Amino acid sequence: MYQIEQDIRRAATLPGRFYHDATTFERSREDIFARSWQMIVGAEDLVRTPNDALPFHFMDHFIDEPLLLLRDGQNQMRCMSNVCTHRGKILVEHPGKLERGLVCNYHGRRFGLDGSFMAMPETQGMENFPCADDNLTHVPMKQWRQFAFASLNPAMPFDEWIGDVERKVGFMPIEEFRFAPERSRVYLVKSNWALYCDNYLEGFHIPFVHKALAATLDWNAYRTECYRWGNCQVGIGKGGEHTFDLPAGHEDYGQHVAGYYFWLFPNIMLNFYPWGLSVNVIRPLTGDLTKVSFRSYVYDAAKLAAGAGADLDLVEREDEAVVEQVQFGTRSRYYRHGRFSPAREQGVHHFHQLISEFLQ
Repeated sequence: MYQIEQDIRRAATLPGRFYHDATTFERSREDIFARSWQMIVGAEDLVRTPNDALPFHFMDHFIDEPLLLLRDGQNQMRCMSNVCTHRGKILVEHPGKLERGLVCNYHGRRFGLDGSFMAMPETQGMENFPCADDNLTHVPMKQWRQFAFASLNPAMPFDEWIGDVERKVGFMPIEEFRFAPERSRVYLVKSNWALYCDNYLEGFHIPFVHKALAATLDWNAYRTECYRWGNCQVGIGKGGEHTFDLPAGHEDYGQHVAGYYFWLFPNIMLNFYPWGLSVNVIRPLTGDLTKVSFRSYVYDAAKLAAGAGADLDLVEREDEAVVEQVQFGTRSRYYRHGRFSPAREQGVHHFHQLISEFLQ
């Protein structure tokens, strides 16, 4: 459907119609997002001790599959369907402790914390009962540091998907980062989700759109490293100030890195700064409306006010303004597609290749 030339020097971007075609948007639910790993937002704080449970939808208002993350009596984290196998009632409605275990409040069907059927009233005379269909379906779930991720039908191994992040920033005590609600935001952007990702995936626009951010970075040293399932933009700080203290032996040791900007296909962004981490979760709502959740996790509060990660809200508002204009512009009858800058848009080219691969 959408072919992207592998050689970036000859390649053209996705056509403008990609961002506005309703059929493509609908296909992306199953062909892209149902096969992806998605962060279970809030799991790091709400599912910390045995019997803690967090009901959630796989992707709110896009793939509203009701799921349940819980920690059993052996302190093992599990993810499973949150739908009773009797009549389809939602089992757990609110986060909290499962003090009575996992019991449906419709007809009293009871499950173990491993999802196995345990008992139900009034089953006399039922044949071939219970059977495998009476158990709750388990959903693939993985943890990385304190964060939890789930997938309905993963297209890639989780360790391969997250591995380059761990290799690059694993020296940081990420499990000690703490969620900072006062620094977290939710934005609604009037654009297609992929256009928002396009903008994130290149530093080309930084000197033109983000004047304050550009003042902290050495734009000539800015680079993108592409991996199988994601990429990383490496921002080098001007003058070596407000940068990471990289350990000896690190692949970037000796460089003044001010920020590591990871994008993981298709919609997760992990932005590491000397002060901690900003997570961006990009969720499609409609073909031209996207929800962007910023979640900040602080490690060293003394470094919050300086460097590349100092004013993320301003950067976001600047990005929104330009992305919404591009959303409008790509509708033009005169716009077909663009060309990639081989020096500055490797990340966008990589993203478009993956979209092409998943939609074939």
